[in-house]
Amino acid sequence: MAESAQSFDLITIDRTGVDLYPLRSGVPLARTAALRGTSGRSAARVAVAAARLGRTSVVVHADAPDYFAIRAARIFWVTGTGLSEEPSRSATLAALKARGRAGTTVFDLDWRPAQWADSAWKDPEEARPCYAEVLRHATVAVGDLDACEMATGSREPRACAEALLAAGVELALVRQGSRGVLAVHRDGTTAEVVPGPAGTADGPDADADTDMDDAFGGSLCHGLLSGWELDRTLRYATAAGRPAAGEGPG
Repeated sequence: MAESAQSFDLITIDRTGVDLYPLRSGVPLARTAALRGTSGRSAARVAVAAARLGRTSVVVHADAPDYFAIRAARIFWVTGTGLSEEPSRSATLAALKARGRAGTTVFDLDWRPAQWADSAWKDPEEARPCYAEVLRHATVAVGDLDACEMATGSREPRACAEALLAAGVELALVRQGSRGVLAVHRDGTTAEVVPGPAGTADGPDADADTDMDDAFGGSLCHGLLSGWELDRTLRYATAAGRPAAGEGPG
């Protein structure tokens, strides 16, 4: 394959789509005069969040992935949702194989059962081997408690992190909603951050083009690319992706 003209800080691969919402709340869809379109939570929005922090970011699609660019990227970001159907599943696995262990590969566990409804692997026990295959290629795993439980069979945060490390990653991050985020590195380094009140953090806020999860992801990439210590990276990303008031622990 011909070499790409540019190497990127971040390349993501995932579904892309637009969610439509009525401009007026409480009005049935049939009576809605206007809709607002916004991209749903996805790795594309992680790329947007990283780009807002000055990082060169692109999104690749399942139909034409550039494997050279994927291998050359400093961070490659894949998601559990990207595994839920074809051709995204095969493209993601092929891209991981082409990348090998080059750079940092982040696996956003992102377990959404509704996305797997038409898959032969719609049951967590059936989908878990697919997750295990990706974890063998990934260097970083991040997910909320539901996703971590699906991937590891455990819901206790420390046990989840240890299981993800045993599956092959070097850094595991377990998001617990308002209880914060636990990060455990293979070298024994750990960090745990509980988000502060809105308006007190120094990370970039989520906005109309990124939600809290995606702002967390983009900021996590920024910290990893900056070579920050784990505690600083986690605090920065948690500040960006702090949960809304009253959000539960997953």
